[in-house]
Amino acid sequence: MRNRARKNYVIYVLMLLLFGGLIYVAIEEGDRFSHYAVNAQNMVQGNPFTMFLQFIQDNLHHPLTTLLIQIIAVLLMVRLFGYLFSLIGQPGVIGEIVAGIVLGPSVLGFFFPDAFHFLFPAHSLTNLELLSQVGLILFMFVIGMELDFSVLKNKINETLVISHAGILVPFFLGILSSYWVYEEYAAAQTPFLPFALFIGISMSITAFPVLARIIQERNMTKTPLGTLAIASAANDDVTAWCLLAVVIAISKAGSFASALYSVGLAVVYIAVMFLVVRPFLKKVGEVYANREAINKTFVAFILLILIISSCLTEIIGIHALFGAFMAGVVMPSNLGFRKVMMEKVEDISLVFFLPLFFAFTGLRTEIGLINSPELWMVCLLLVTVAVVGKLGGCAIAARLVGESWKDSLTIGTLMNTRGLMQLVALNIGFEMGILTSEMFVVLLLMSLLTTFMATPMLSLVERIFSKQKESKGHREKVLLSFGRPETGKTLLNIADLMLGHRLQSSLITGIHFTLGTDLNPAKADEYEQESFIPLREEAEHLQLHVQERYQVTDRLIPEMVKIARQEQVDHLFLGAGQQFMMGNDVPAGTFGKKFTTVSRWLKQLKNHPLHLPGTLLRQKLESIMEHVDCSVGIFVNRGFTHASYILLLVDNETDLFLFNYAQTRLGEQSMTIRICFTDEHPNETVLARVTSDFVQRDTAKFILDTPLVTNPLAEDKESLLVLSYATCQKLSKDQNLFAKLPSLLIIRPQINTENTNK
Repeated sequence: MRNRARKNYVIYVLMLLLFGGLIYVAIEEGDRFSHYAVNAQNMVQGNPFTMFLQFIQDNLHHPLTTLLIQIIAVLLMVRLFGYLFSLIGQPGVIGEIVAGIVLGPSVLGFFFPDAFHFLFPAHSLTNLELLSQVGLILFMFVIGMELDFSVLKNKINETLVISHAGILVPFFLGILSSYWVYEEYAAAQTPFLPFALFIGISMSITAFPVLARIIQERNMTKTPLGTLAIASAANDDVTAWCLLAVVIAISKAGSFASALYSVGLAVVYIAVMFLVVRPFLKKVGEVYANREAINKTFVAFILLILIISSCLTEIIGIHALFGAFMAGVVMPSNLGFRKVMMEKVEDISLVFFLPLFFAFTGLRTEIGLINSPELWMVCLLLVTVAVVGKLGGCAIAARLVGESWKDSLTIGTLMNTRGLMQLVALNIGFEMGILTSEMFVVLLLMSLLTTFMATPMLSLVERIFSKQKESKGHREKVLLSFGRPETGKTLLNIADLMLGHRLQSSLITGIHFTLGTDLNPAKADEYEQESFIPLREEAEHLQLHVQERYQVTDRLIPEMVKIARQEQVDHLFLGAGQQFMMGNDVPAGTFGKKFTTVSRWLKQLKNHPLHLPGTLLRQKLESIMEHVDCSVGIFVNRGFTHASYILLLVDNETDLFLFNYAQTRLGEQSMTIRICFTDEHPNETVLARVTSDFVQRDTAKFILDTPLVTNPLAEDKESLLVLSYATCQKLSKDQNLFAKLPSLLIIRPQINTENTNK
């Protein structure tokens, strides 16, 4: 092997020497043609280093180099501002839009004009604009594919009222407000009709992607409210883009009458897309339902349909973006198919192309153009009209169709987000010469402000109505968090045991967590259904209504804490494995002890993996309890089927809060509650209180039993031992005793809740 390698190196060197010599001879012989050289004076004169510097400078000003530097700067700024805005609870898209403004004349051009002109020379903007338009076409294609018509069908009555109220009311108010701004701020030679229509449409648009992100971040996707909001936004999206297409046609034609031809062609186009193209693609989608079967030829075919659709709508006169949107809408509804196509298009669109659009929008935005009190008043007027029209119109419509005021205001706030969608409409209006630079900036600020206020407004609505609930006495909220389907059933049993009849009037949510960043979409519905089968059956048996929620996350503990805090949960029930608190308290004083701790932890990790919320270990549970203020019930399952015996364990006076459950909840059960102490000689004061306040008052319900160490029921697998978390920590120090105990229900009371038994 070594000899062969040496031989190859020799051949390589000989080849270089031979052909290098031949190339040198050929170049030398080529000097005979030097007299044909023309214009030699155009060559750079000077020493080699000067020529090199000139070469570098020429490369820096090459259109391709300029474009690549622009892309680098844009991507870095967009990622940075997106991250910064996410830290303050805002959608990343807001930060991305602000990044584009920062790169424009408003910030970079104002403070560093030389850097701005170097980075964005005027002659390079055409290339940037074309790339951003391509990105928008791909993005609108994805938006079209994200629409779920099944959601629209299920909520069609309500969504029609809410979405169209959210279009008609702000559209009318926008046209009305244009009376006050047309004469002063409309572009020259622009008729009133297209100007008023663009003001109206800018008020009416809802940013479906931003709304969907907010709903996802607030864990509302599977809730009735979240479903209604998404369905309304989807309906709004379809209607608004169809309306925008009509507005563009009217604006280009100059009058409504002449625009009827374009509108007629648009109607024919939509009919062909739904009646011909959609059924055809449905058949094709059935063939290519599996990920492995989707090859490059088929992807090229789909992209060809996208380009043809965009081209046709551009020729008709209703903009290429509408064609891209419709191409996405008619894609096969097969979930796996759509996911594969979206993965191929979405990343490059969102990560690469859209930032270029933000940057190009920022280059058109010069905040300094709003340089008079009158313009700021116009800005305030349009922001007010936009909020009143969109938020107010949707909220009142939602209230009229039967939603509560809280849900109505939430829907109105969500529908008031405009963000990227309005930017697209504004850029179209600016390119057509309908909007002046001043009006473009004013409407851009309106878009940013209405989107920015969404998150604070949602928090405000939650705060207002939570206070009202507190004053009126609100329904208790119970959250069952589990990773294994069977654990969900068991936790519901435990909740029923602890809360009794109060569970009938409580809002119960069962949330199944799956650890990861993404889930195979083709199996998502199947996984979700299987995860809730045991819980659903037990809920039917107990005649309880349980709201189901399925969530994929790679940040289990933060997500669980976030849900409990945001939704103001009263009772949180979690599952823990049999080895809970087993081997976690070995003192770390020597190497041997440290090694023992690590080995036990690794063994525990092997037998009870951390990725399942149903086997949460002590450290993670303590992290949860540290950050939530609701009562926490930790169930340690050691072969639990049903509770034949209930042992209420008391260690000291702080454990007396457990009798709140014993009297009002456990007390509803038909079994006797046995009280036992951890020590053979308990505190006399505590013993006297337990005897006088509970045992003697209700001898049929309470029995004072023998201490834990001598109690035969403490090792009975049909027993359920109810204890406080502090007492559990104390017991776990004796690993032999702790290992023999039956199934445990460990309770951490609600923080800042006074113990009525003190």
